[in-house]
Amino acid sequence: MARVLIIEDNPANMKLASLLLRNAGHTVLCAVDAETGLTLARAGQIDLILMDLQLPGMDGLAATTVLKQDPATAAIPVIALTALAMKEDQEKSQAAGCDAYLAKPLRYQQLYALIDTLLAKGTPPAANTAHSRRQTP
Repeated sequence: MARVLIIEDNPANMKLASLLLRNAGHTVLCAVDAETGLTLARAGQIDLILMDLQLPGMDGLAATTVLKQDPATAAIPVIALTALAMKEDQEKSQAAGCDAYLAKPLRYQQLYALIDTLLAKGTPPAANTAHSRRQTP
């Protein structure tokens, strides 16, 4: 399975995302801020990143921009995560280079499908957010 880096400052959200990914057989690395996440992304062989947009210090959009400008990390798919499901956030995440967008709380079927799509087909165009629309459970 994949090596997934979660960059998330909220302990409950980190725990949930880690649990969901481990249950799906993925190896999980965790960072609580963008700087630590960037270091892990550059050092490890990361297959995919879940990036919270609201991080302390450098936010997730700025961190994604840095990742996408670095040849060593540019090809890693980034899924933007936000608690505020707003069209503006979706557009900003696309502009920063995020490959997909998911609203919290995470829904495991939606998360798994999006990860499978990104890993199986390479990274689709950022405009492909069919899996990112907020749905009721």
